[in-house]
Amino acid sequence: MTEPTHDEAHGGALGLRLNWLRAAVLGANDGIVSTAGIVVGVAGATQSRSTLLTAGLAGLLAGSMSMAAGEYVSVSTQRDSEKAALAVEKRELREQPEAELRELAGLLEERGLSPEVAREAAGQLTARDALRAHARVELGINPDELTNPWHAAWASFVAFTVGALLPLLAIVLPPAAWRLPVTVVSVLAALVLTGWTSARLGAADPKRAVLRNVVGGALAMAVTYAAGRLLGAAGA
Repeated sequence: MTEPTHDEAHGGALGLRLNWLRAAVLGANDGIVSTAGIVVGVAGATQSRSTLLTAGLAGLLAGSMSMAAGEYVSVSTQRDSEKAALAVEKRELREQPEAELRELAGLLEERGLSPEVAREAAGQLTARDALRAHARVELGINPDELTNPWHAAWASFVAFTVGALLPLLAIVLPPAAWRLPVTVVSVLAALVLTGWTSARLGAADPKRAVLRNVVGGALAMAVTYAAGRLLGAAGA
């Protein structure tokens, strides 16, 4: 018989990793769609490479900074809430340890343990580390892995930037006659990939996710291109 290996991620660590991967894929998807909408819209009004590059870079920087700032604020709020909940739990453990022990036993019993085993497990967990036990069982928080707003902000910034680079390069590198078709095909192919990846990470149906992604991206490019054509004609 072979001994079981323990190199794979378990429980919360795996869930946390999958959440980060999903966030990165969705950030890249946002970068693709928003920047593609900008450059395709501008391409409807002008074929100037410098104008397209300027508009694309402006969209990339504005979008990536906005994503990073929004993620930082959101995760900071979550972290503050987690720390506040841990502080309340620490005070309750100090002021009413017996009540907290009964509460922990009750929570374990709700998870399927018999009353006797639940009380024994609660006692052992409390003796080992009462705060960590209550944080995990009662609050669903791992005190050693609180959310980090800076990590979230940088991850969002990088993911959005990577996604935005695709339509930006696709619109400025080819010759004028090929810019639009190359950009549309590249963007739709990338949206197929991000839709499939996000669905697989979330254990969802890849076909529906890919269809939503592609239809949404195609609609965004069609609308902005039409708007660019109208504005370009009006300006002429």
